[in-house]
Amino acid sequence: MNNNAKLTLVGAGPGDPDLITVKGIKAIADADVILYDDLASKALLSYAKPKVEKIYVGKRVGKHSHTQQTINELIVHFAQENGHVVRLKGGDPFIFGRGYEELEFARQFDIPCEIVPGISSAHAVPALQQIPMTSRGFSQSYWVVTATTKEGGLTPDIALAAQSTATIVILMGTKKLHEICNTFRHYGKQDTPVVIIQNGTLENEKMVIGNISNIEFEASKHNISSPAVIVVGEVVKLGKAYIEEFKHIQAV
Repeated sequence: MNNNAKLTLVGAGPGDPDLITVKGIKAIADADVILYDDLASKALLSYAKPKVEKIYVGKRVGKHSHTQQTINELIVHFAQENGHVVRLKGGDPFIFGRGYEELEFARQFDIPCEIVPGISSAHAVPALQQIPMTSRGFSQSYWVVTATTKEGGLTPDIALAAQSTATIVILMGTKKLHEICNTFRHYGKQDTPVVIIQNGTLENEKMVIGNISNIEFEASKHNISSPAVIVVGEVVKLGKAYIEEFKHIQAV
């Protein structure tokens, strides 16, 4: 095995390349091989040394270039042959990023591992729209939930979240928006504000605002698709777009 064998899981942040950490940039600059995801900005690859091998292993819903098992095996292969492997993942590697699975697999081959946390879209994307996750008098906690279970169904945690007063952030949920809204309606939350932000932090960012009763219509009208962050809760009213829309309605 290469004496420099090492795996570093690097969180690339929510999309904007400026939102990676300094430690993440240093890891990329030190890498011998970079395996990067679809949601990690390609601009970050410019920090790599010349002639470093850069391999795309992106995965999106219904569009997998590599299986997770294949990615795990590639990590081990390149670490043993080349040395330092940086696994560049969108957001944070340990928030719905399957980072622990990759770390665990590499450990089986005695490959040293390091984690560089990333800024998660779950809180960063709403924050850039001035939507706080918690705010006095509005929300004392927040949930981050993936919409889909391993088997493809709606995660039961959505129903638990819908019964709380917390801010609910749902990732990978646009394809299950109807089921999500039905769940919130079941618990009498049809008037709860909702925002969906597609391609957050990027130039092609797109956003729709509404409530549980009309957000499906708004999302369809504006062709909202993944990747997107769904935020459900009273804190949506604090966001700049919601405030501007309210001002507009008052002026009409």
